[in-house]
Amino acid sequence: MDLEFLQSVDVQILVGVAVAVLAIGVAAAYLFSSRKSKGCLDPENYKEFKLVKRQQLSHNVAKFAFALPTPTSVLGLPIGQHISCRGKDSQGDEVIKPYTPTTLDSDVGYFELVIKMYPQGRMSHHFREMRVGDYLPVKGPKGRFRYQPGQARAFGMIAGGSGITPMFQVARAILENPKDTSNVHLIYANVTYEDILLKEELDGLVAKYPGRFKVYYVLNQPPAVWDGGVGFVSKEIIQIHCPAPAPDIQILRCGPPPMNKAMAGHLDALGYSPEMQFQFCP
Repeated sequence: MDLEFLQSVDVQILVGVAVAVLAIGVAAAYLFSSRKSKGCLDPENYKEFKLVKRQQLSHNVAKFAFALPTPTSVLGLPIGQHISCRGKDSQGDEVIKPYTPTTLDSDVGYFELVIKMYPQGRMSHHFREMRVGDYLPVKGPKGRFRYQPGQARAFGMIAGGSGITPMFQVARAILENPKDTSNVHLIYANVTYEDILLKEELDGLVAKYPGRFKVYYVLNQPPAVWDGGVGFVSKEIIQIHCPAPAPDIQILRCGPPPMNKAMAGHLDALGYSPEMQFQFCP
């Protein structure tokens, strides 16, 4: 057989192998970089996001929308986790506080925070002073909660005040995921009707997912006409409006520290084991 012919065949084989190896390398690099770049958060370093919209919802509550780098970018925050936000208080001192966005990664190009601003709140001062065009330093993700579709047959949620934000995020993720058939039962406590955050959105989920999502509002100072709960969340309210203790249910809670402590006592007394309970707030 002609030696020159054999040499040309060898060269073609080598070139073909080299091209294949190069193609595999490029594909692997692309996959690695795309996985690595998914999400805009950095758990170690603060990244700044521009405020593009501010909507006042009440005298002390506002919704803040922050732009992500591109219209198709996602924040990359796992369901049920939160971010650390950095700002300055009224004295100019640095303050850091955790917040849970009300948006999911299905909301591309931006993320939203619903913030209740307290008169003496140090981070509240920073958000009160924020204007469109300002930047918010953010770091994350943070948190211990891990959501997996179908991890529970039913979720009970007990929230107070601004503790509704992680509940809303988790509820949306469950209900909007076609692979998750879990039912969600939310008890949401506040002082007055005006204090109820995300009420329009919560009622919208009730209407969109009838039978799967239920909300029971509890007010300490209800209006004259009111068909919800009155006073504080009691053991009886939990018995009626949360799934009964069982290995395949989970109770989530988030509210002010005194409320969290009281709810833990109620849940223990009703027979909910520690494995059935998760607290978002410290």
